[in-house]
Amino acid sequence: MAADKLSWATTEPLGYGKKYTYKASATGSDGKKVELTGSFTTLKPKSTPRATVNPVDDAVVGVGMPISIKFPEGPVQDKAAVEKALKVETSVPVEGSWAWLHDRQVDWRPKEYWPAGTEVKVSANLYGVPYGGGAYGKSDLTTAFTIGRNQVVKIHTPDHRMDVYRDGKLYTSYPASNGKDADPNLNTPNGTMIVMAKEKVGNFSNPRYGYTDVEKLWAVRFSNHGEFIHENEENRANIGKRNTSHGCVNLFEPDAKKYFDSAIIGDPIEVTGSKADMPTTSDVNDWLFSWAQWQSMSALR
Repeated sequence: MAADKLSWATTEPLGYGKKYTYKASATGSDGKKVELTGSFTTLKPKSTPRATVNPVDDAVVGVGMPISIKFPEGPVQDKAAVEKALKVETSVPVEGSWAWLHDRQVDWRPKEYWPAGTEVKVSANLYGVPYGGGAYGKSDLTTAFTIGRNQVVKIHTPDHRMDVYRDGKLYTSYPASNGKDADPNLNTPNGTMIVMAKEKVGNFSNPRYGYTDVEKLWAVRFSNHGEFIHENEENRANIGKRNTSHGCVNLFEPDAKKYFDSAIIGDPIEVTGSKADMPTTSDVNDWLFSWAQWQSMSALR
């Protein structure tokens, strides 16, 4: 019952496609008792697509990590309705915005990198939200995660080095061989990406260029366009001297191991100096857009 006693609301969401009956009574100022009974039914959705959220609970991620809510079972037509149901809470003030990368994914990223140590809570109150086309949200989602230390990799490809910064200061630097300068298709593309995955042993077979069954150690993926940071002792003669890879960042094996151990998902990787730019069709492309572009991709702008 509301504080003014003029309305009543359920303390839990009603079910889809259900019939509810009610009975109410009240006594007026004249002392007369009034009763009211009735029933109603709730809508039956055409579908109730599930959604997913990332990062997951208790994750510790890098300062470039976006929040992603995906709708794998179907496109969202009413993006504004969905976006209104989303909430991000942070332990310190952080300016950010939601943006629709396509009709099955909406991401939130800060204007600048997250402050280290920020505690983040996300609420997606999607149950009952109309997605359009007769689809309604299946259930609410929540997650709570932490931003780790500030580590950013900077690669200026002509320098043949990979610099690692902590809290804005140079932490360590490794000799590197990047993508071939002469062929833009083989460049390590310009742009800000993030660490997406880590594999102790990565398979780098590429029949298009005539090599198969190629495995390299300490592989850190930073795009779905094909770029990794990994060891390549077979390219030792060029590391630190010439760019000869097919787009990956080649390191000596001990350096690759040290970097692998230091990296966490969501760490930014900033690449400059190449002839080619990372295409915005890469799966994790949040930092490839300017802040103004990013804001324009919100359904509520």
